[in-house]
Amino acid sequence: MDLKALLLCSDEKIVRVLRRTLGDLDVSVEHCTGPEAALRFLTRERFEAIIVDCAGPGSAAVLRGARTAPCNKRAVAVAILDPEVGLRSAFELGAHFILYKPVSAERAKSSFRAARALMKKERRRNARLAVRIPVEMASQESGARFKINTTDLGEGGLAVSLPRRSKAHGRWRLSFTLPGSTTALEVEAEFAWEGNGAQVGLRFQNPSAAFTRELGEWISRNSPDVEKDDPPVSCQLTDLSLGGCYLNISSPFPVSTRVTLSMRAADLELKTEGVVRVMHPELGMGVEFTQTTPEHRSFLEKFLQVLTENRDMLPELMVEPEGLETDASQNVTSPAASVYEEDALLGLFRNQAALPADSFLSELRKQRGMAATASA
Repeated sequence: MDLKALLLCSDEKIVRVLRRTLGDLDVSVEHCTGPEAALRFLTRERFEAIIVDCAGPGSAAVLRGARTAPCNKRAVAVAILDPEVGLRSAFELGAHFILYKPVSAERAKSSFRAARALMKKERRRNARLAVRIPVEMASQESGARFKINTTDLGEGGLAVSLPRRSKAHGRWRLSFTLPGSTTALEVEAEFAWEGNGAQVGLRFQNPSAAFTRELGEWISRNSPDVEKDDPPVSCQLTDLSLGGCYLNISSPFPVSTRVTLSMRAADLELKTEGVVRVMHPELGMGVEFTQTTPEHRSFLEKFLQVLTENRDMLPELMVEPEGLETDASQNVTSPAASVYEEDALLGLFRNQAALPADSFLSELRKQRGMAATASA
């Protein structure tokens, strides 16, 4: 099944380039020349991407509409901008990616390869697999507990039929075991919707990396409609600390994207998870690590030592998106914040993320120079 994108643009040249580019990437396009038609589509059909030329009238309303439309609020939003227009306004309206004019086929293909990887992850997250398995539910407010069966299950949540006189509200702790597995999975969840009769949907909240990985792999094995993920993207490591890293990449992922990083230097290999905290279009992104175990810290220390002792070594680095953070978790400080309080790189991510790209990268170079002096 093709991915679908809604395109609001009245520039025929841009439309031709994007139709050709997205067609090559197996993304079908629903084109609108006016905001009224685009808003109607947002309320009636599901799209994996919303692409808006911000020079046209009504562009802000369409970007905002995508965030409030129930079936499209998790769609990947792409804003097409003139180079002199500030980025911040587009990001504040909900854009994830920026595509600068003039829109060339090469620039569009580079940007949409990254966007497509996220589009696939988000569609799989929304997909539901009909399955009946027992789930233990424990209310975090009242302490009530009961066991119930699912009606369907996906990467982002599950549906159940509640017992009579039960109310759909509050946060719960769920525990269930996937068919064919002996390991119980646990996750927090909140009620997301209420259907006909006793059926309700629960949305997972702050799932662990292990939970996400095991559930995703199980769904991939058991759902014939799940597409293969795009391959990881190669990038260049410029800065690394115990709490995060900065990567040079021509098509960085948006802020709040969960990513998996695979790093290799000499005979050391490290696979870690993180969240994008800073993004500079066409330049790079800053990633905060979300794993804070002693084993992870020890391995990072060894990796840093190898790079410090071999300054000419270029580590191999691959990055893969795992999906966008939920709205509720975007402002939650990751566990790394309490573990690496003196981390200068994380401090830059948290306190200087709003700087223009040139100024931010200048601060990075200063930090790099100070670190090199201190280790000399």
